[in-house]
Amino acid sequence: MSEPGASELGFVTARGTPRQIGRALGEAGREAVHKVLLHESYWRAVTDPVHAGTVGMMADILKALFPPVWEELQGLAEGLGLPPELVMAWNCRGDLMSNVPDGCTTVQIPGGIGVIGHNEDGLPGFRGHAFVAEIAPDDGPAFMASCYPGSIPGHTFGANAAGMAQAVNNLRLHRVAAHLPRMGLSRAVLACETLDDALALVAAHNDCGGFHMTLAQAGDARMMSVEFGGGACSARQIETPAAHANHALHLGERAANQIVTDSSRDRQARATQMIADGITDPFSILRDTGGAGLPIHRCAPDDPDHENTLATALFRIEKSSVEWRLYDQTSKRPVIEGRWPRPQGGRRATAEPAGFA
Repeated sequence: MSEPGASELGFVTARGTPRQIGRALGEAGREAVHKVLLHESYWRAVTDPVHAGTVGMMADILKALFPPVWEELQGLAEGLGLPPELVMAWNCRGDLMSNVPDGCTTVQIPGGIGVIGHNEDGLPGFRGHAFVAEIAPDDGPAFMASCYPGSIPGHTFGANAAGMAQAVNNLRLHRVAAHLPRMGLSRAVLACETLDDALALVAAHNDCGGFHMTLAQAGDARMMSVEFGGGACSARQIETPAAHANHALHLGERAANQIVTDSSRDRQARATQMIADGITDPFSILRDTGGAGLPIHRCAPDDPDHENTLATALFRIEKSSVEWRLYDQTSKRPVIEGRWPRPQGGRRATAEPAGFA
């Protein structure tokens, strides 16, 4: 995988046990967390002691269901130099609160060679502090993922050495009494070896806050749209070009009381209209600032959801590999690119520099 040159996206490598990986990610984000995150009202709201009982319960369930993810969180807290209960709470933010600053837009182009495009929208103060991690666990497939300081991987965008690509959107489901952290579940999905394993995992464990995932895997013709949260899950195969912002489109009754912000509604409408008009280049859609409402590509300091586009990812899913190009907020050329070739004959895949045709 090629590392960035002059880029707003940092680049981090980590390997070893879950705790060692978490510690490395914590050390990479420590300065930004102490400089930016700890002064945000969202941090204070999520880490308020009023949530301590719920956070403790979710930590126990996470430890029982996904011990490696729990260990990674312990290492993350060590690397950040913060109490583990506060770091756990922050990684439960979308389970504790229905309106947190985790936006995003995903463009889904199925076909013989599928393409997933994704804008990662987050706290504007994290511009220049978000980073991409290439991680080689002692157990499970290696992977790359976009990371926010203070958060475990798996809730933004990523791809693993089994050839699976993942793009995640926040859903603002209302009145959810979560038992499992959605970010813990999405991190476990990133460790799955097959698309079917990932779909089964989310179908079995969705008593959490709301997420939407676009999932696809090299060698599998399917591209899947998966909405889950609040004890419900809906998985649909994407047959034609589509887009997804930050509200559920097919979750059904469980989404009846979801929060749909003006930005999410406008981005969904604009992307859908562009596709209907014959525009199917994901990058053109994700960098769009036109339309009558709030833009898809978000750079305004007064964004009403307090979110800006920090990175854009393009994944190309072929029969034998998944390739990616990553852009920072304004770059016209990729700042990081790479490819996971699917392992053959038991060989462990390693990331390679790659480009799109």
